Amino acid sequence: MTAPTTVPVTNDALEALRAKLDAIDVVLLDTLRRRIEVCVDIAVHKREHDVPMMQPHRIGIVQRRAADYGLEHGVDLDFLRTLYDLIIAETCRVEDEVIGA
Repeated sequence: MTAPTTVPVTNDALEALRAKLDAIDVVLLDTLRRRIEVCVDIAVHKREHDVPMMQPHRIGIVQRRAADYGLEHGVDLDFLRTLYDLIIAETCRVEDEVIGA
């Protein structure tokens, strides 16, 4: 006698929600890619016009805007700070590569 095979039960509602999340992830990643592309354009402009790569006042503006968004929409400020630290670090890395090229 063979043991019964256990087949996972799929939850259609859960799968639909996961599909929505997957679609949002594609938009999020595409938006990040487009943001980096704009940063490349900014770096080219900085290189062509001898503008220093690092613009601390601009970083502050971006961080404040994210914090304001978090306060308005109930998104954890520590999470947003960490997220933008990562985004800013990556865009600075990309700008540095372009400007140094």
